[in-house]
Amino acid sequence: MEKRFIMKLSKLFVGTILFFTAWCTSFVQAQSGNQILDGIGETAMIARYIFDGDAKDWSRNNLHGRIHGPNVRFTEDEKFGKVLVLPGDGESYVSIPGESLEGEESLSIIAWMNLQSTALGQRLFDFGKDDRTHLFIAPSGIDEKEGFQAVIIKDGEKAYEANSPEAKMETGQWVHVAVVLDIPSKSMMTYINGEQVGKAENMEMELGQLFTHENQLYIGKSIASGDTYLKAKVHDFRLYRTPLSEKQIARIHYIALRGGDSMAQREKPENDLPKFPPNTPQLYNEYLTGVSDIEVETEMGFLPRLPRYVQGTYRNGIEGPKVRVLWPSPTDNSEVSKPGNYVVTGQVSGTDFQPKARVTVKASKESGTPSLKLDVFGLDQVSLNADAHGQQTKFIENRDKFINTLVQTNPDSFLYMFRNAFGQEQPEGAKPLGVWDSQETKLRGHATGHYLTAIAQAYASTGYDKALQANFADKMNYMVDVLYQLSQMSGQSAKAGGEHVADPTAVPPGPGKSTYDSDLSENGIRTDYWNWGEGFISAYPPDQFIMLENGATYGTQPTQVWAPYYTLHKILAGLMDIYEVSGNEKALEIAKGMGDWVYARLSQLPTDTLISMWNTYIAGEFGGMNEAMARLDRITDEPRYLKVAQLFDNIKMFFGDAEHSHGLARNVDSFRGLHANQHIPQIVGALEIYRDSESPEYYQVADNFWYKAKNDYMYSIGGVAGARNPTNAECFIAQPATLYENGFSSGGQNETCATYNMLKLTKNLFLFDQRTELMDYYERGLYNHILASVAEDSPANTYHVPLRPGSVKRFGNSDMTGFTCCNGTALESSTKLQNSIYFKSQDNSTLYVNLFVPSTLKWAEKDITVEQKTAFPKEDNTQLTIKGKGKFDLNIRVPQWATKGFFVKINGKEEKVEAKPGTYLTLSRKWKDGDVIDLKMPFQFHLDPVMDQQNIASLFYGPVLLVAQEPEPRNEWRKITLDAEDIGKTIQGDSKTLEFTIDGTVFKPFYETYGRHSVYLDVTLK
Repeated sequence: MEKRFIMKLSKLFVGTILFFTAWCTSFVQAQSGNQILDGIGETAMIARYIFDGDAKDWSRNNLHGRIHGPNVRFTEDEKFGKVLVLPGDGESYVSIPGESLEGEESLSIIAWMNLQSTALGQRLFDFGKDDRTHLFIAPSGIDEKEGFQAVIIKDGEKAYEANSPEAKMETGQWVHVAVVLDIPSKSMMTYINGEQVGKAENMEMELGQLFTHENQLYIGKSIASGDTYLKAKVHDFRLYRTPLSEKQIARIHYIALRGGDSMAQREKPENDLPKFPPNTPQLYNEYLTGVSDIEVETEMGFLPRLPRYVQGTYRNGIEGPKVRVLWPSPTDNSEVSKPGNYVVTGQVSGTDFQPKARVTVKASKESGTPSLKLDVFGLDQVSLNADAHGQQTKFIENRDKFINTLVQTNPDSFLYMFRNAFGQEQPEGAKPLGVWDSQETKLRGHATGHYLTAIAQAYASTGYDKALQANFADKMNYMVDVLYQLSQMSGQSAKAGGEHVADPTAVPPGPGKSTYDSDLSENGIRTDYWNWGEGFISAYPPDQFIMLENGATYGTQPTQVWAPYYTLHKILAGLMDIYEVSGNEKALEIAKGMGDWVYARLSQLPTDTLISMWNTYIAGEFGGMNEAMARLDRITDEPRYLKVAQLFDNIKMFFGDAEHSHGLARNVDSFRGLHANQHIPQIVGALEIYRDSESPEYYQVADNFWYKAKNDYMYSIGGVAGARNPTNAECFIAQPATLYENGFSSGGQNETCATYNMLKLTKNLFLFDQRTELMDYYERGLYNHILASVAEDSPANTYHVPLRPGSVKRFGNSDMTGFTCCNGTALESSTKLQNSIYFKSQDNSTLYVNLFVPSTLKWAEKDITVEQKTAFPKEDNTQLTIKGKGKFDLNIRVPQWATKGFFVKINGKEEKVEAKPGTYLTLSRKWKDGDVIDLKMPFQFHLDPVMDQQNIASLFYGPVLLVAQEPEPRNEWRKITLDAEDIGKTIQGDSKTLEFTIDGTVFKPFYETYGRHSVYLDVTLK
């Protein structure tokens, strides 16, 4: 039996080699860094333990293990180098943090193991709540008959097994072992050396039944006492949050045998979504009889902006929507290199229609771009109210979850790593944050920047509670005082007459080192702040900034970095936020000092180096440093800071090349396939530079990006990232307008902080150009992603939002002690929810009402108060009451979805107005104290289909995304059939609760959904 098994493994190995030799020729080399490992995106990985001298987690999640027992050792191995040896002595094992498996939907566990004993009852791992509910692998089985076993125990009984009785493992041989829990498929599979050897089916369970926050996660021992400890070598133990396929597991096995990470390449992933006939028209396209051609003009050098929706004609009296046209997306602007005419041919999904765009290219002229027309109101000028019936709104609920938790936070936790970097003692009782702010994390300090912004916004917003406001004032002052003290130490001698390096460009390597490194361990971190140059402030030494200049890539090695300028942007933005709400001059001084430090270093670098830096995946992610520096220029009126901002130009994406010959400025889509949230803040910064420089290129970069992102990359909740191709859920899809072909990553998509930044960009663009589509998008992203990203009973929030059928949101950081990027932006989003309800013109002659949220505006310059009373979106009306008097225009958004009319009454009298969906309605008069404006905008159901697969669509009621409440996991899209002439005929329910049913399935707003759901549906119209 044992010989047959070993022969079987040998044949499998030979077959695998032959298969992958051919397969590798189709690879596309991944971007450098750790984000692609064996063809699998980084966002799918929970943790990775290589066991080459310690139990550190090599992923970015810092779920470091702990080694137990006196006899554990590491030894040199011929195949894998240094590996872990567990002696099976009844004392030795490895534990993993209990929160590692909390909230996951599916799970893959993979490891290399070399048994040193075939004793029964050994556990490669045992993971679970306790000895009555857990999952384990027993490589030699528990008794003679079983062989290799993977077992799930529920309530003390065997519930499911995926065993291989023939798999009798010999000692002294490396074996690649994997177990995959595919919850949507209700199955558990086991693999040995890349080949499936066992399967359990019809599993009626969720991982939440196995795992909580405080799990027992052991490698090498059983959760139950008295069982045999593992005697084996162990190497490269991995946890994934997605159910890996047999092909993926075989690839991991093969690449390890070929030498490891050097083979970390990627191909276009398998399409595991349901496939539909490409030439079958779907939804309203089935009724199409024609699609209009269009005519477009553009200037030489600028690709035309082609409308994504054009007029169509339908049969059978169907009043269908405008038709989505899929236009080709050039990668350069050669088609418009000279004046003349040409034709672009589009496609309509599932049909043979090929509408034409006849483009006229005119000679170049001075491009006209808009000037800043609007101002925002301060957060202290707009307050959130209960709804028209005295009920708390989702806005207030989410705000209070964050405010009430923020007020309990200890600032010393957010200062811990700053003091650590400068070698200072910690105050009594101070505890560090976790996750991305732990000791060895190269991004540590990022949460501190978000925190600075959040407490500034909370201070400005809590005028309704003076005790709360005073608490946030104290927090702001304390944070700034400590950071100021540290910043003043940088580049200054530690003692009178001591050596120091004040010049930021002359920072030497750390003491005893010949080069720079990113080692932040307790024994490896440098704390010689006197050598760091004047003005430096960060939660880590300057090395990462310098290493990036020298070409370092993203990763966990000491020779790699993790987005140093990203972290710096958060800190500088937070400091300026505090300065602007409180006037704290120390906050401004810290920002100026670091701005000078950055200018000194970057201004000496060649343009080619800057281009390389800002186009390095993650390592070169600088957040909105260009925005922060342009803002600092505006605050201080110091032109050098605007120069610093422009040193952060992502020349390749913005302008194509150093000659500015194409790129986004000329309407070329130059961001396909790139990391979304690495680049959206850069676009925000480009617009900020335009605000101060009035260079039209920067405006064109921002405006063109927004149009493309919204129309060619957006999911129904308003998010814009979630690529299956490239294999990274945080990236834009590889080709525009191919969401179904290349999107819907199995690891989740729509990174919440990317939507945060999209809303920021949208708001800022609207200040220049008052296009209704901007605030229509803002409403969509705010209601259906930002409000929907917060847990039901705490400020825990989402990172990625899964949109596949039967998904469930994962919430994290309920106690604000361990932050990812999205946990950080959530602090900001939920402390400024009122910031875009109203805007004013710069001359105070016009008030814009953008959102229908119960609130009170105090317009100081006009001595006017506006109270908005509404239960929107649970009612389709709102009321504005004017307190005070004066002449001004009231501009009210008429949403694109308001196709059943928009009705206005002033003081009870119906007004005859022309209110076209997708415009702003202007009410111009001399307003009197007590004037009341009633607005009604009847809701109706409408579909938002995926651009390249129209039958896959989301259901909306007015602005609200309605999602199917799913009883269990699923692999297929939920199918529904709706009436083609009026989809509302087949939907029952209560508009006041926004709860509806279709064929017995309940639909609720996404922002009130906390269990399993389907955002997208497979829709048939009849």
